[in-house]
Amino acid sequence: MGEKTESQSYEFLADDPNFKVMPVMVSLIIGAFFAILNETLLNIALTTLMERFSLEAPTVQWMATGFMLVMGIMTPISALLIQTFTTRQMFLGTMTIFTIGTTISALAPSFTVLLMGRILQAVGTGLLIPIIFNTFLLVFPPKRRGAVMGTVGLVIMFAPAIGPTLSGIIVEYLGWRFLFITVIPFALFSIAFGYRYLQNVGDVTKPRIDIMSILLSTIGFGGVVLGFSLAGEGDAGFAQPKVYGTIVLGIVSLIIFTLRQLKLEEPLLDVRVFRYPMFTLAVILFLIVITSMFSSEIILPMYMQGPLGIAAATAGLVLLPGALLNGLMSPIMGRLFDKFGPRKLMIPATFVLSITMFGLSRVGVNTELWYIIMCYIFLMLSISAIMMPAQTNGLNQLPKSLYPHGTAIMNTLQPVAGAIGVAVYIAVMTSRQNTYIQNAANPQAQSTIQEGLVSGVNTVYLIIGGIAVTGFILSLFIKRATAEDVSEEQEAATGS
Repeated sequence: MGEKTESQSYEFLADDPNFKVMPVMVSLIIGAFFAILNETLLNIALTTLMERFSLEAPTVQWMATGFMLVMGIMTPISALLIQTFTTRQMFLGTMTIFTIGTTISALAPSFTVLLMGRILQAVGTGLLIPIIFNTFLLVFPPKRRGAVMGTVGLVIMFAPAIGPTLSGIIVEYLGWRFLFITVIPFALFSIAFGYRYLQNVGDVTKPRIDIMSILLSTIGFGGVVLGFSLAGEGDAGFAQPKVYGTIVLGIVSLIIFTLRQLKLEEPLLDVRVFRYPMFTLAVILFLIVITSMFSSEIILPMYMQGPLGIAAATAGLVLLPGALLNGLMSPIMGRLFDKFGPRKLMIPATFVLSITMFGLSRVGVNTELWYIIMCYIFLMLSISAIMMPAQTNGLNQLPKSLYPHGTAIMNTLQPVAGAIGVAVYIAVMTSRQNTYIQNAANPQAQSTIQEGLVSGVNTVYLIIGGIAVTGFILSLFIKRATAEDVSEEQEAATGS
């Protein structure tokens, strides 16, 4: 990767007194905060954009769906890029792309140009998160990763938590363009700080680029995310040919992609990471948590603004305590992970998650707001005790050569799982609501429509509760992945 330094004689750079750990962390975390902030920063502004550019809801939703789609496409490629370019090149390049996209969005004269800028933002964000995880895995030994990943978790969760609140203030008092303008100075500072202080970590192996793998990956992940996102357009839902056709194309492409990776000496995304049981368990638990969180962030506001009849701003404030606690607890959960391991965190957390989901399945048209606040707090606290510990423990079991692939897979699955979870659960909720209305004595009454929505919410959370119970059972098989496990597993994988 360039010049050899004395720090390379250490197994982990954090153990080298000559290696400046803090500037590396600060550089990456500043960039990550503002990149991830943009995932939710526009949610409140969509109505404003509809009025400004004379758009319908399905069109303006591409500001969110397009972002998720591009992230799902770009993240798998990150494993290849991380091994092709140095840490500095990757970070400075991705942050530059993100900043250019932000600037284009701020100056956009039309919705098309605005969407182009948003897509460039997604390219930078989709590549940046795997860089952070891979860098910290190389810098810190397993015994210190819990606290470090907890800090990363604070950034990843805190940024989207304050996004809607910050967005509402900016849009109301400054205008939608300032959603981008206010980010630009911080992005430029992150680039300047990284240019000055960020050091390279890891080795540049420059693996052979397999164009077919990139195409299959793009069609596969992009098709699945796009298909589930399109399900929300039109009354037919998943019965639309463009929906199920796109999903089937994506799944078939992913199957071919996986088979191809197993045959390549230098795969784009090494699926052999699933040979490591703690990593596989971590991925399953990660998916359960992501779908629970993403769907709740959509369904609960719809429930509160519908049957409970509260304003959108109030609904956002109801969810804010849980979201903030989730971010603030991430570093604490990281330290507890380092001290006690994953089992003592994840077993009780998955149990609490299950109980909370069943608790939400009992909401009605007269449920008090304090009940929703408490349920969401327990939901987000349990997620903070599951997500980062599961990710850290799973990645700890991988050998260093598979770090880029492990982080790329987990970060690819986030937008994919989010899109699938939201689409499926909203489809279930809508279907149950329609069935309730059709069987009601007075289907046109507003009270019937609201009771139907409550019935749909109850059904969704019963399903999520059942899936959370599966997560609780799986957590019983979790064990701490140690350095010795990595060595043994690596030998087993090599010998197989």
